[in-house]
Amino acid sequence: MRVIEEELEQIKRGAEELLIEAELLERLKTGRPLRIKAGFDPTAPDLHLGHTVLINKLRHCQDLGHHVLFLIGDFTGMIGDPTGKNATRPPLSREQIVENARTYQEQVFKILDPGRTEICFNSIWFDPLGASGLIRLAALHTVARMLERDDFAKRYRNGQPIAIHELLYPLCQGYDSVAMKADVELGGTDQKFNLLVGRELQKHYGQAPQCILTMPLLEGLDGIHKMSKSLGNYVGINEPPDEMFGKLMSISDELMWRYFELLSFRSIENISGLQDEVLEGRNPREVKVLLAQEIVDRFHGAAAAVRAQADFDARFRQGAIPDDIPEANLLASDRFLSIAQVLKQAGLTSSTSEALRMIQQGGVRIDGTRIDDKHLMLPAKSSFVVQVGKRKFARVSIA
Repeated sequence: MRVIEEELEQIKRGAEELLIEAELLERLKTGRPLRIKAGFDPTAPDLHLGHTVLINKLRHCQDLGHHVLFLIGDFTGMIGDPTGKNATRPPLSREQIVENARTYQEQVFKILDPGRTEICFNSIWFDPLGASGLIRLAALHTVARMLERDDFAKRYRNGQPIAIHELLYPLCQGYDSVAMKADVELGGTDQKFNLLVGRELQKHYGQAPQCILTMPLLEGLDGIHKMSKSLGNYVGINEPPDEMFGKLMSISDELMWRYFELLSFRSIENISGLQDEVLEGRNPREVKVLLAQEIVDRFHGAAAAVRAQADFDARFRQGAIPDDIPEANLLASDRFLSIAQVLKQAGLTSSTSEALRMIQQGGVRIDGTRIDDKHLMLPAKSSFVVQVGKRKFARVSIA
C-alpha cells in the first residue's frame, strides 16, 4: 500500500487538481498499467517549455510503468479549440495539420520514450463516425450546459458570436476518451470543462469514467504571464542551446523553483535538498545553472549543454563575443542604412519599432560600444558586430 501511495504522490507532483483521487487510488491498486491520455491539436509547428509541462508528466507516468496515449487532434484541429478565446479561431487546413503533426512527433520524442508511447490520431474514429454519428454525439449535451463554460458565457453575454462548430469541440475531446478507453486524462487548468465532458461521455458509453489531472500553466520568463510566443516570454524547445541556456539563466531565483517543480526530472527530495543548500548560503545562480544544463541536455544533448554554459560564462563574465555568430549581408539603398533597418534586416529585432525601443533602453551595441542615437546612419562598405540585449549577435556587412 505504501508503494501505491508513493506512486500516487509522484503522479500528483506539480499538478493543480486531481479528480477523483479515490478512484485513481483504486485503479492503481489493480496493478495494471493505466491508459493515460493527453491530447494536442497541431495548431502551431513549434513547442515551447510551457507545452512540455504536460509532456513531462506523461514521461513521469511512463517511468511508473503506465501506458501513454499521445493524441494528435488532426480532426479536432480543423475545428479549432475555443478554450480561452474571445473570438472564433479559423480552422486549419488538412495540409497544415499534417505538417504540424509531423513536427510534433519529432519534438515530443525528445521527452517521451518512443517505445512506450502510442501515438493516436482522432481522425481514425471521427472520419468513420460521419455526420449522423456526430449528430447523435451532439444529442448527448445541451446548449445550456455548454454555456456554463466561462469563455462561452463571456462571449454570449458580450454579444460576441459563437460558431456552432465550436460547441462541438468539448464533445469531440470527450469522445476521444471513449474511443481510447482512457483511465486518466491530463490537461491544463483551462481544459477542465472539456475533461469533465469526457467523464460524462464515458459513463454514457458504459465505461468507467476517467480520472482528471490538471496541470498549471507555466509562467513565462517574466514570471507574470503564462509562457507564450506572442508575449515573447518563452523558451522554444528547438531554440539553439546557447539561447535556451541564456534565457533560463535570466529567470528570477523565485521562479527557478517553479521551473524545477514543473520542468525538472530531479526527484522531489533532490530539489528539496537544493532548496536547503540555498537557504544555508549556496549561491542560487549555481543551482540555476543545474536547471539550465538539464533542460539544454534534454533537447540538445550533454555536450551542447556544456558548450552552452561555457559560452554563457565567457559572454557574461568576460564580455566575450561568441565564435559562431550569424553573418548578415545587407544592401544600402543610398550609401547609408539606418540603425533601425540594420537591426531588423539582420534579424536582431522583429521590427523597426522594436529596434528603436531597444536603442532607447540602451540594449544595442556596435563593436562593443553602446548606441543611443536612434537616427544613426551606417555607411555602405562597412562591417561590424552588432549586439542586441545580452544574447543576440550578428556580424553585419553593408554593401
